[in-house]
Order: sequence, then C-alpha cells, then structure tokens
Amino acid sequence: MRTMEYVIKQLEEIVNLPSPTGYTKRATKYIIEEVNRLGFLVEQNQKGGIVITVKGNEDEVIGLAAHLDTLGAMVRSISKDGMLNIVPIGGFMMESIEGAYCTVHTRDGKDYTGTILTKHPSVHTYDDARTMERKAKNMEVRLDELVTNSKEVEELGICAGDFISFSPNFVYTKSGFIKSRHLDDKASVAVLLGLLKEIKEGTVCPTKTLKILISNYEEVGHGASYLPEDITELLAIDMGALGDDLTGDETKVSICALDSSGPYDYDMTSNLILLAKQNNIDYAVDIFPHYGSDASAALRGGNNIKAALIGQGVHASHGMERTHEKGMENTLKLICAYVQDIK
Repeated sequence: MRTMEYVIKQLEEIVNLPSPTGYTKRATKYIIEEVNRLGFLVEQNQKGGIVITVKGNEDEVIGLAAHLDTLGAMVRSISKDGMLNIVPIGGFMMESIEGAYCTVHTRDGKDYTGTILTKHPSVHTYDDARTMERKAKNMEVRLDELVTNSKEVEELGICAGDFISFSPNFVYTKSGFIKSRHLDDKASVAVLLGLLKEIKEGTVCPTKTLKILISNYEEVGHGASYLPEDITELLAIDMGALGDDLTGDETKVSICALDSSGPYDYDMTSNLILLAKQNNIDYAVDIFPHYGSDASAALRGGNNIKAALIGQGVHASHGMERTHEKGMENTLKLICAYVQDIK
C-alpha cells in the first residue's frame, strides 16, 4: 500500500473513534496497537498521552507532536423534559454543531446517540427559531431514546459529566479532498503514522532519535505542556489555518511563524522554509494570532526547547473542516526532510 493511501485509511479509522478532550481512551488504544504493529517502542505518560521512540543515527533527541483529542461537549444537566443541557469542550462556534449527530458516553460504558439542537428548533413553532442566540445555554441534545423526563434519562445511566462526541461525517472525494470534523488534529496523527511506515520500510532514516508525542489535552491548552527532558527541539504538526489575508491553502503545508504564544524559533522556522524550497514542497508561511498548539503548550510549560509549528491547510477549522491529500502529502514530505536533515 502506498504511503498516502495508508495515511488516508488511517485518518478515516481514527476520525471515527470518539476522542473529545478527556475521553480519548478508545482512540489511544487504536494508535498504540497500530504503532506496535509497525514495530516501534510506544508508552503512555501519566496524562494518557502517547510517546513513541524511534532510534536515530545520533543520540540527540528531537520531538514531534500532534494531538488526538478533539472538540466535544459534556452533559451539564438534564432538563425536566428529558433533554441534555451541554457545556462545550474546546473553542468552537455553537453554530458549527447545530444539527450535528452526536453520541453520549456514560461513565458505565454505555453509548447513546442523539442530535444537538437549539431549544427552539423549529420555525413552525417558535417565533425566535431563527434569531435565538447560538450559545451553550440555548443548546441541548435530543436523545434517540423513548424518554420524556429527567428521571427516565437518569434510568438510562446518563448523568452530568458524561462526555459527548460529535459525528465526524468523513468523506474522501474523487478529487482528493477530505471532508470531516476533527481533521484538527487527526489528519496530523495520520501523517505521523505515515512517517512511521516510511521509517519501517527504510525509505526515511532519521538523523537524530525521535520521540513522537501524541497528546490528549491540546484543545484545552495543556497538551504537550510536559515533555521528556531529553528533547532539545519540538516540531508540532497541527493544522494550517486558512482565510482572511493568509497565504496557505488546503494543498499546501503551512509553516507558522507566530501564533498566540508569540514567534516560533527563528532558526527552526527558517530551516523548515529552506527544506521546503530545497525539496520542491508546496508551502506557505503564515501568522496565526488566534491559535495555539502543542508547541505553544510546551513553551508555556517551561520546557527548555526550541519549537516550531507546521501542518496541512484546513478550511473552516473547528467547524465542518476540509483538507486535501496534497496538503497532507506536503506535510509528510516536510517532516521527512526535517527528520533526515543533518545539522
């Protein structure tokens, strides 16, 4: 199987595994099993994140990071008529989940499907159906169960604190686009699995030892806040934001010069740009002031590292997202060039 076919196949697998921040065990188990199958050393840190070690030709250790956790929600309370009030996990517009199919995951292991709606969901009934503000207190989950009151919902085992995942609606088009929720950042996790496949097959030979962190709390700001102490520099692979005056698109790898945490390391960023030019990789350099990454979290966590950030361009981030296989391929190519670069 060609590497990009493998990457997209893995993306479809993992994007369909629920993993809102704080509830990532199913997806984590899948990644660990796949990394074991590829033959690399894999372990978990105390936060539940995954650390994969790939021995290089030199003892110096560099880090790669992507995050497996996604946007989601949690049950805040149960209304008297059997609807679920929600609180968001991660930063997204409520408009982006209106009408979304979802699954409620109870603490005793049951799953219940439902739909996220406003509390006035029909123009045939409510005067303010169109104008009601889309915010958390005006949204609720309609369960696909025969329930009419809070007691009946509680009897299902549903209670406050249960996680809610959003159905991704994954589509891979003939023209090479991938449409789905949660491409931020499962597209990058799939790309890193592609890197491991290339290393296993001997196509890529890392110069330095790699520690690959698949974090599980990025969407709430502290994903890679703690790193193994031997990492000297960290390359975060996340999504490239698109829009306004930005120059990236879905077919390119975006190299981020600055995000909400400030500028990334000058030498690392400059070298990534040089590697893209030398290897004829389609790229863009952009600024993401409303954005944070695992590299941001690592720097804020006090880690003594250099850090940089790249990722495939993703349209409509934190909504119904879309990228292109070319963008993922360009991201993979830049990572491969980076890990083989001799400095």
